[in-house]
Amino acid sequence: MTEIKIRPIQREDNSKVAEMIRYVLVEQGAPKVGTAYEDKALDQLFETFQKERAEYFVLLVGDTILGSAGIAPLENGDPEICELQKMYFDPEARGRGLGSQMMQKCLDFAKSQAYSECYIETLPNMKAAQKLYLKSGFEHIPERLGDTGHYSCTVFMKKKI
Repeated sequence: MTEIKIRPIQREDNSKVAEMIRYVLVEQGAPKVGTAYEDKALDQLFETFQKERAEYFVLLVGDTILGSAGIAPLENGDPEICELQKMYFDPEARGRGLGSQMMQKCLDFAKSQAYSECYIETLPNMKAAQKLYLKSGFEHIPERLGDTGHYSCTVFMKKKI
């Protein structure tokens, strides 16, 4: 059986992770504007997450990056609230419980950084992602928190940690 590992992103992972995320966004029919697709940070995730109370993880199956997600302070938001950011999985990784493993890794990190709540935004058509978030204890909230810049994401969810 191929080894599955979740570890912090390394600088040399940047291009592979950005490529995987853009592939998934296109595959899911996401708009290229107002989403992670156009984020300048997408090509520099290692550097972007080199700040206090933030970490970005990659999920490897063997040596191949098939998923990623990160936790960071919510931009222009309550310092007690973190944001689950850029959680994406290659189609090969889906339906295997790997999303739940990644979610747990991120929430454990958030807890270790003394956040009290976790926020996420997603697109209405990303039903599988929403199902994972609900299963992980997130609840829908009526409005956007902070300033993510992802104006095309209109589904807002939050969880106490």
